Parts: sequence; structure tokens; C-alpha cells
Amino acid sequence: MKVAEILPPKTEEYLKETRILNYTHPSIQLLIKEQGWDSLMPEQKIKGIYEFVRDDIKFGYNEDDRLSASEILQDGYGQCNTKATLFMALLRALGIPNRIHGFTIKKALQKGAITGLWYLLSPDHILHSWVEVYLDKEWFELEGLILDKPYLKALQNKFPECKTEFCGYGAFTDNLRDPEIEWNRNNTYIQKKGIDEDFGLFDTPDEFYTLHQQNISLFKRWLFKNYVRHLMNRNVNAIREK
Repeated sequence: MKVAEILPPKTEEYLKETRILNYTHPSIQLLIKEQGWDSLMPEQKIKGIYEFVRDDIKFGYNEDDRLSASEILQDGYGQCNTKATLFMALLRALGIPNRIHGFTIKKALQKGAITGLWYLLSPDHILHSWVEVYLDKEWFELEGLILDKPYLKALQNKFPECKTEFCGYGAFTDNLRDPEIEWNRNNTYIQKKGIDEDFGLFDTPDEFYTLHQQNISLFKRWLFKNYVRHLMNRNVNAIREK
């Protein structure tokens, strides 16, 4: 089979580097070399990078969705949108085509990570995304990398009686005990049930965030960046460490 037969239309758009997807940054290239991903077959590249972003990049709240991949890697933590950025950049650096699918999710999904007055003041609809990855004529929807396994395990221990649908603490899934987070040529999800508006597909996060940003005032944005997200990260870390 010729390579041209298994690549999607717009391949160049699905591989291009941007300000956000800055995959030639030295820290990104060093990580790829250290992990040995460049020597793997495409399916194993995807699996290795997916599991790294899911578990080595801890679940947490960065200061802005529009951080570059290298900045997210330096933070060492991320949420749906920032983990998606790092995942896309690493894949593109290794020639794996991908795109971003944008949404909003209900804020109830964040309850527990954010509490009290700050939960009441938070927007009802929160910007969300997942990555769609192309392999052998198929697109795979990969959202299940948002929560790292230690954090998910702590949630399962915190709510041992929950064996079906669960909403809160960064998750919204039909099955908290066994959510769809392992990738073996399948779609993966951990927040999908919280989606309430579909913005469609974008070639890059740069394009997505040019058209869609979190709908909050400048003052609330400042509060989130400088105070609220640190409170949320403390809550998340406290759960993970129990």
C-alpha cells in the first residue's frame, strides 16, 4: 500500500507547526528522544504519547488554554485543552496527523475540584476539546487522557459505591469503575457526557481559540489565573495524595 493511500486529505494542515503547537522547541524534541518514540511504529507512537500525556502530565489547571506545548510540558500538568495541545504537538512532531474538536461542557463536571463561592461564580459552560488522530484510514477520538491514573484511582476510592454514571471532580462518565481511557485503536472518553455545545473541527488549537474563548469577564479571568486555579489544583492534589 502506498503511503499516499493511507493519509487523510489536508495532511499538511494536520501536521503543521504553529505558535501553540511549537513541536520543534528543544524541550519537545528532547522529550521525544528520551522516550524513544521516534523509533516506534505509528500505532505504538500514538499509544506511548497518549499514555505519557495522560499519566506523566498530571491533571491540573494551567493559567490559560492558549499556552504553547512547550509551556504545558514545563508546567507538568494540564486539563482537557492544554493536554490536547501537548498531545497534538508530540504527534505532529512524529508525523501523525491530528485535528482538534471543540465543545463546551457543563460546569457540574468540575464540582468538587472547585467548590463554594468560586463554583457559583464560574461560567455555566466551560470550553472543552478533544484530539482526533488519524491512523490507517480511521479517525480516533481521544479524550480519555485528561485524568492521570493516580488521580482517577483516588476518585474511585473516594466513591467506592459508584459503579455507574459519575459527574464531578473533572469526570463525567457512564462507568467510574472502568471508564474508556485505554487506547487500543479505539475512541477514549472521560468527560464526553458533559458536552452541551459542539463547535466542530479545527486544524489547529490556534484556529479554535481565535474563534472561541472562555466567556468570562477580565476580572474573573484575572481571579482564575491568580487565585482560583491554584485553589483548584490544591483540591486536585489533595484528592490524588489520599
